[in-house]
Amino acid sequence: MDWRMFAERMAKLARELLAQDTVSDTLERITCSATELVPGCDAAGILILHAKGVRTLAPTDQLVIDSDELQERLQEGPCYDVARPESDERVFRITDFREPHPGWPRYVSEARKLGLGSMMGFLLYTEEEDLGALNIYSREPGAFGEASETAGWLLASHAAVAFSSARTHAQLEQAVATRHVIGEAMGILMGSHDLTEEQAFKVLRRYSQDKNIKLREVARQICERGGLS
Repeated sequence: MDWRMFAERMAKLARELLAQDTVSDTLERITCSATELVPGCDAAGILILHAKGVRTLAPTDQLVIDSDELQERLQEGPCYDVARPESDERVFRITDFREPHPGWPRYVSEARKLGLGSMMGFLLYTEEEDLGALNIYSREPGAFGEASETAGWLLASHAAVAFSSARTHAQLEQAVATRHVIGEAMGILMGSHDLTEEQAFKVLRRYSQDKNIKLREVARQICERGGLS
């Protein structure tokens, strides 16, 4: 492993990640970089856990989706564990899917049928939050050595910061857009019903609560229709 060259490529990647336009673009660049930078990596993806279950983001191969779905169905597996908020682990590895694994016996047995040979999972986290897991796969047993794990860990560290930054930026953009559309809707109500700003907002909020519709959606409908229907 030429670590000087690796460092140069990581520096370039850091700039590229900050230049991506969307969260999806950022995640796709991360997973594609895993296949380029981590020795032995055939496929990569990001797994997050939420109330409704597992979600696979930016997979580079169908193999990633199949593995994540298998872990969700069995409720076990390294990626599933590393993405749990209560987990203290930061890295998981399955060196050889041909060998039984005491921690995830059913997953390893079934995943072998998908064509998996070995894999690693890295928690994506910052000081403020856990974001999910970067999962790296190979079709060959024993594909990942010490250099692969180090490269994967360094990539995951950069990826977590970029993922968090991109998500925060997207949330801010959405907040600004929401504020704008609510303000526009309030203006329509104020003009058509001779209301004060406070009264117009109360009308919006009451309609939202009565209809069980998000405030932003109520505002959007008012802007499209020119008033409340």
